Amino acid sequence: MPGENGNETPLVLMEKIVKRFGQVTALEGVDFEVKPQEVMALLGDNGAGKSTLIKILTGVHTPSSGQIYFEGRPVQIGNPQEARALGIETVYQDLALVNSMSLGRNFFLGREPVHRFGPLRWLDMRTMARQTCDSLADIGIKIRSANEKVGKLSGGERQSIAIGRAVHFGVKLLILDEPTSALSVAESRKVLDYTLNAKARGLSVIFITHNVHHVMAVADRYSIIRHGQKVGTYARGEITFDDISDLITGQRLS
Repeated sequence: MPGENGNETPLVLMEKIVKRFGQVTALEGVDFEVKPQEVMALLGDNGAGKSTLIKILTGVHTPSSGQIYFEGRPVQIGNPQEARALGIETVYQDLALVNSMSLGRNFFLGREPVHRFGPLRWLDMRTMARQTCDSLADIGIKIRSANEKVGKLSGGERQSIAIGRAVHFGVKLLILDEPTSALSVAESRKVLDYTLNAKARGLSVIFITHNVHHVMAVADRYSIIRHGQKVGTYARGEITFDDISDLITGQRLS
């Protein structure tokens, strides 16, 4: 299945996606693709439809019409578990981390290694702690202790744990939903570095944001959605900061 700009098979290809909620059309014939090992920015104002598009890709919503391809194969993603089984992981703004649990427990949440003795099973805390530290160190994330409670971490540290978890478990597509929206400048820079590290390790990344400056620092291409329709997809260096801002607001249409 060729992509928009050549013969390379996209990791994800969404063709003519339509989503209606009753009489309201949230998406109207949107095409969207992500190539292997690229950072694709998904940009749009509030209500533009970008969240709806991602929820279709991750199985939260079913499209009214259109087709999704993953690694060149047509797929139907009926729920988030099916998306995860394909290798799609989403890091939402709330991060889905449990504040009262340790960093190691959060890292393996739902995938915990266990000891077994006959019918008895119990968590292998030592393995979780060691693998959490090792895996995060592999992508440049240093932590104080895997036994520290997540509730004590800063926003940037929490983002790093969620990103590192996705890399560790062999995710193919990492979706970052407004990852820098509530972070300081220094912590935002770290998250951008972790995003590039994830790409360097072979992942594709969809970076959803309102912050054009941040996305221009990491994205290979930009797809812009406005009022449920795709305005266009542009390569890095093809358009300027002001161009992107104008396309998002509708002051200039492609």
